[in-house]
Amino acid sequence: MIDVLIAGGGYVGLSLAVSLKKAAPHLDVTVVDGAPEGAWKKDERASAVALAAERMLDVLGVWDAIAPEAEPILRMVITDSKTADPVRPVFLTFEGDGGEGRPFAHMVPNTALVGGLREACRELGVAIRQAAMVESFKSGDHAVAVTFAGGEVLEARLLVACDGVRSKLREAAGIKVVEFDYGQSGIVTTVEHERPHGGTAEEHFLPAGPFATLPLKDNRSSLVWTERSADAERLVKEDDFIFEDELERRFGHKLGHLKVVGGRRAFPLGLTLARDFVAPRFALAGDAAHGIHPISGQGLNLGFKDVAALAETLVEADRLGLDIGSLAVLERYQTWRRFDTFRMGVTTDVLNRLFSNDITPVRVIRDIGLGLVDRLPSLKSFFIRQAAGVAGETDPRLLSGQPI
Repeated sequence: MIDVLIAGGGYVGLSLAVSLKKAAPHLDVTVVDGAPEGAWKKDERASAVALAAERMLDVLGVWDAIAPEAEPILRMVITDSKTADPVRPVFLTFEGDGGEGRPFAHMVPNTALVGGLREACRELGVAIRQAAMVESFKSGDHAVAVTFAGGEVLEARLLVACDGVRSKLREAAGIKVVEFDYGQSGIVTTVEHERPHGGTAEEHFLPAGPFATLPLKDNRSSLVWTERSADAERLVKEDDFIFEDELERRFGHKLGHLKVVGGRRAFPLGLTLARDFVAPRFALAGDAAHGIHPISGQGLNLGFKDVAALAETLVEADRLGLDIGSLAVLERYQTWRRFDTFRMGVTTDVLNRLFSNDITPVRVIRDIGLGLVDRLPSLKSFFIRQAAGVAGETDPRLLSGQPI
């Protein structure tokens, strides 16, 4: 019987495995990845890694491998306009570090992030079962019996589902969710431009939804372009000329000529919050527990917060000789994470509803609000710390740069 079986080979599942093995090498940890061998190398996306998550990756011994591919975000610019507006006034600018003279976030290619975590798993002795799927499971008093596609049964003290926002294991556990479809999709792609971005990230609030440009290495930017779902599906199917023309209308010409250098995909956007994060010998982490709008760029960092809290809960319980799969232990993790997740979900929901419209009185009120924030240094500093993920006094130790 193994100690912890983690279903999901993305950054959440892998970082949980590394966190557990780093702090408690005697634990037997296995990751089950349903994707084919090497599939992660084809992921063209990039993610915003906040300072708190960087600290965690540093403690885990992974950041040094990731850092050469990471681009610091030194400045954040927010505008509010219509697509056809010839000038987009800047209402809010964030500059400064998140603490200790370090940027409040970095943009990291997903291949670098997952690759670094997989290498750490290999060095620590974490088993990764590739192209394997958990078909079902049954929790007992002392173990959970996990059945794989093909009929193999494996027993573990705890099963952790990190299998995404449409988690089949969450459904199998009977955990209900609060769901809302925004009728929007996020187009994700990478562009190359003539002039350097200077580490500046921009978020343009347009009537259909936010259009974010995020800095990457080598005069490139990652885009998260929100549109109504029907328009997004149409745009990703258009030829390069039409797609780049629509792109330039939103991106502008300040960085010179644009060229799409990555594939483009549209992901449906919605709010998904699990009513419970745990069940007997079962826990949710990452998108399996919560899916939020990308308007704040905090989806990945919420997942890392789950990992840090769950790893600390399990390791401390193990050191005390407690059963790491018991509901009494797992409920501490749930208490730690559920309110913060709910708060972030509500915040992103309100922001999306506030800014994804073209109602004139609402636009006037929100622009006045942005302008007021821009003139209050103490409030701006607070928001920078929130973006860096370092504002919480009760955060898990890993997010503060301390080992468990």
